[in-house]
Amino acid sequence: MNNKGALFSHSVEIEIPFHDCDPMNVVWHGNYPRYLEIARCELLRIFDYDYLQMKDSGFAWPIVDMQIKYVASAVFTQKIKVAAYLKEYENRLRIDYVITDAISNKRITKASTTQVAVEISSKEMQFVSPPILYEKLAPFLK
Repeated sequence: MNNKGALFSHSVEIEIPFHDCDPMNVVWHGNYPRYLEIARCELLRIFDYDYLQMKDSGFAWPIVDMQIKYVASAVFTQKIKVAAYLKEYENRLRIDYVITDAISNKRITKASTTQVAVEISSKEMQFVSPPILYEKLAPFLK
């Protein structure tokens, strides 16, 4: 779960809202996947293959694995940076993440998600990423 070997990356800044915090004023651990999703959606938009385009191309890309390591707590009103790094695409989409404090750059969380292509019409998992993904990534892999 690091940025070494990343094909490309993107980061977003998020201010922690009140409704994401528990009574101790820290982000409840179950909210971190939402922050990952925000960064992942922005990363997918960079190469013009977001979730609606995935659906339109006949594929769903469910998450089949998620790893999260909580290093420190984020708190209400804190500004965090969520960086997403595309690591693999040939047989699956693997994206690594690092969440840091936006000001101090102190690491808060690191994570990784793995998604596989599933043909919507047959509901069959694809063991090789579909050609559309290669087409979308081609300009970035030169």
